[in-house]
Amino acid sequence: MTLEDIKAAVDAGQTVHWANTGYVVHKDPLGQYLITYVPNGSCIGLTDRGGQRLNGKEAEFFIARSEDCAENPGSQSRSDGQGRGVAPGGAGSIPTRTAALTRGRG
Repeated sequence: MTLEDIKAAVDAGQTVHWANTGYVVHKDPLGQYLITYVPNGSCIGLTDRGGQRLNGKEAEFFIARSEDCAENPGSQSRSDGQGRGVAPGGAGSIPTRTAALTRGRG
């Protein structure tokens, strides 16, 4: 999914995941798009500070299927059948919410 596709899906109320269903893309009250690792609440911005480069590969983002539910965070399910194991805290996650707002990957 492209950055524009991800934002449009989130704005339309669809659930967008990154890498596996443990990561959910959402828009916060300030209008920032974030990726949150649901099991522990760690989050990172969807993009770098400039807002142009995704913090993840386009192919790793997908819209939830009906069987991908919040009751199963961290599952290996992806729309293309590929999955990626994630250690607690998530690969590349930032331990504090504040850090996610002040630091981009890159």
